[in-house]
Amino acid sequence: MNIYVGNLNYRVKEEDLQKVMEDYGTVTSIKFINDRETKRFRGIAFVEMEDAAAAAKAIAELDGAEFFGRQMVVKEARPPKF
Repeated sequence: MNIYVGNLNYRVKEEDLQKVMEDYGTVTSIKFINDRETKRFRGIAFVEMEDAAAAAKAIAELDGAEFFGRQMVVKEARPPKF
């Protein structure tokens, strides 16, 4: 299952997010989103988890949780619109 994680602190590294998400299950990939022009991190990431039940538990428990001083927004990712 693909998970959207938003409102991340700009100091968060991929390893930090992976540690938190692995408490709920196997993480298959993490993609940080950067601004097209400045190439700076936008505070948004997509996390792919192997097990849908583990992903649902992560969403339920981490949405609104404080991480690096900010409240994360965690929800199921929607497919991109083209």
